[in-house]
Amino acid sequence: METVKIKHLEAIEVLDSRGFPTVEVEMQATSADRLAQVRAIVPSGASTGEGEALELRDGDEKRYWGKGVLRAVKNVNEKIAPAILKKEFAKQSLLDDLIREIDGTENKQKLGANAILAVSLAFSRASAELSDRPLFQFLAETFETKANTLPVPLMNILNGGAHADNGLNLQEFMIVPVGFDRFHDALRAGSEVFHALKKGLKTKGLSTSVGDEGGFAPTFSGERPHEQAIEVILEAIQTAGYKAGKEIFLALDCASSEFCQKDSRGEWIYQFENRSLTSSQMIQLYDEWLDSFPIISIEDGLSEHDWKGWTELTKKIGNHCQLVGDDLFVTNAKTLSKGIKNQAGNSILIKLNQIGTVTETLETMKLALQSKYSCVVSHRSGETEDTFIADLAVATNCGQIKTGSLCRTDRTAKYNQLLRIEKRLGKQARFAASGAFQGL
Repeated sequence: METVKIKHLEAIEVLDSRGFPTVEVEMQATSADRLAQVRAIVPSGASTGEGEALELRDGDEKRYWGKGVLRAVKNVNEKIAPAILKKEFAKQSLLDDLIREIDGTENKQKLGANAILAVSLAFSRASAELSDRPLFQFLAETFETKANTLPVPLMNILNGGAHADNGLNLQEFMIVPVGFDRFHDALRAGSEVFHALKKGLKTKGLSTSVGDEGGFAPTFSGERPHEQAIEVILEAIQTAGYKAGKEIFLALDCASSEFCQKDSRGEWIYQFENRSLTSSQMIQLYDEWLDSFPIISIEDGLSEHDWKGWTELTKKIGNHCQLVGDDLFVTNAKTLSKGIKNQAGNSILIKLNQIGTVTETLETMKLALQSKYSCVVSHRSGETEDTFIADLAVATNCGQIKTGSLCRTDRTAKYNQLLRIEKRLGKQARFAASGAFQGL
C-alpha cells in the first residue's frame, strides 16, 4: 500500500447509546490520486477496569452532568491535527506511535484515550478505503490472516450488575449459538430466543424493559435469583425450538470487581446474593453451575485484583470452561503477559478503548493467540452506530464477538455489518461455531 496523507481532521462531540457525549472524528486522506472521507466514533464503558486507558471527560457538572468531552475534542483539533496534517504514513503503527509520543503518558491521560482512538479508528477506515478494500480485509493484512471467519456471537439477553437496577450481581447472561453452519443461522437463532424470552418473562409477570446493552432486566425474588435467570433463558431456548447444550450454550459476564472487597485479613470477599463468599467459594459455585447448566464461558469470574484466585479458578475449571479476563487484562499486552505467567484465565476480552489505538489492540490480540488464549472482540455499554468491531473480529479470525442483545440499533448495527461481510465473502465465508471454543 502507498503512503497515506491526512488532508483534514476534525473532531466533534456526539452522543452514545446512553445519551452521553463521546468523540467523533471526520478525516480526509489521500493516497496517489485517491481521496477518502471517513468518520469514526468512540464507545464508552460503564463497568470499567482500573487499568484502562483514561477516557477524558470535562467534569463540568453544568454540562451533561460532567460527562462532556469538549477537552478531548479540543485535543484532537488543536494538538493531534497540527501534528499529523499533511504528513504521510506508510502504515497504521506509524500514526499511532506518533500520537502516543505526543501524549507521552502510560495511560493516555494527557490527550485522552477517547481522543486518540477516534483518530486511530478513522485512519484505519481511510486507509482501507484508499486501498480499495473493505475494512476487515485491510486490517487482516496487518494481522496476517485470511479474514474469512465469522465470529460466534455472545449475546447478552438478560442484564444485571452495572447494566441494570434489578438486584442481580452478575452483569450479563448470554446465549452462545455455536451449533450452526452459518453466521446468519446463528443470528436468527439468537433473535428467536430473545423474543421467546420476552414472551416468557411477560407470561411470568416479569419486566420486559431492557438494560444498557439491550438485554432484559427483570427482578427475580427468592434465595437463588441468578439460577432463576439461567432457568428462564433455558426455557426460552426450548420454546424457540433449539437444544440447550447442543445448538445454544450459555455464557456469563460476572463483572465481579463490582461486588468484591478486601476484609480485615486482606482476603478478597464477594458479596453475592446476600452472602459473603471467599474466592474459593465463588469458584466452587461456578463449578457447580458448570455441572448443572450448559455454560461454556465465564468472564471476570473474580476481581481484577484477585490474581491468586484467578490462578486457582483456572486450575479448577479452566480445562472445560473459557475464562475471560476483561477488567483483569484491559486489552493491555503487559497485563496479559502477567496473566500468562500466572496461568490466570485462558481468554481475553478485546475492547479498543481500553488501550486506545488500533495498533496496540492488534498487538495484544497477537500475543493472546500465540499464547493459546482465545480473544473475544467486544463492544461497550455506551455504544454508537460505528461498526468497526465487526470488521475487527473477522479481520483477526478470532472467532468470537460480544456486541449485545438483539435490540437497539447500536447493537444490531454490528450484527448487520457481519451479515454484509458474510455475503461479501460468499463461499469463502466460514462460521467459527464450536471451533472457537476448542481445547476447553
